[in-house]
Amino acid sequence: MKIISAVFKKGLKGDDEILDDGRPQVAFIGRSNAGKSSVINSITRVKDLARTSSFPGRTTELNVFMINNSFYLVDLPGYGYAKASFESWKKLNDLVYWYLFNSRFQPKVVLIIDASVGPTESDMGMLQSLEDKGVEIIVVANKIDKIKRSQYKKQLGMIESEMIGHKVIPFSSKVKIGIDELTSEIFA
Repeated sequence: MKIISAVFKKGLKGDDEILDDGRPQVAFIGRSNAGKSSVINSITRVKDLARTSSFPGRTTELNVFMINNSFYLVDLPGYGYAKASFESWKKLNDLVYWYLFNSRFQPKVVLIIDASVGPTESDMGMLQSLEDKGVEIIVVANKIDKIKRSQYKKQLGMIESEMIGHKVIPFSSKVKIGIDELTSEIFA
């Protein structure tokens, strides 16, 4: 199956009736600047659907997109470093944790790891929390184009060894790697 339509519906700062219409939800989560927006734009093939930025912490709401008029893609604020006050950061963190762990919603989750950095403590903590909740997880090793060719196999092997029990999809928005594979996993 392919993504043939993608439309921004709304940004949420909490519970909203849009999430209760029975459509499945796929949430995208990752460390700030792991490339969530670029991954979303690549798989939907809509250049500026999700706003990209080199500024950490740009996503400040649950951004909800309607995909193929059949499911929601939910772009979550990144965890980890953000250029924001402690109060703002705490609010975003609480919003993400409410949606993933304390709400009535059961989204499939795409966990995006910066492949050039490798899994951080924050990434591993998120993975563990998602596993503890029994969430279906797809792991994306993003920005593989930034890994030197001589280090690629070793770096990807290290990431896979950290993500025990989860398939890791190598991905690059820049050189168009992993788009079809990730799309297939989302629809699986």
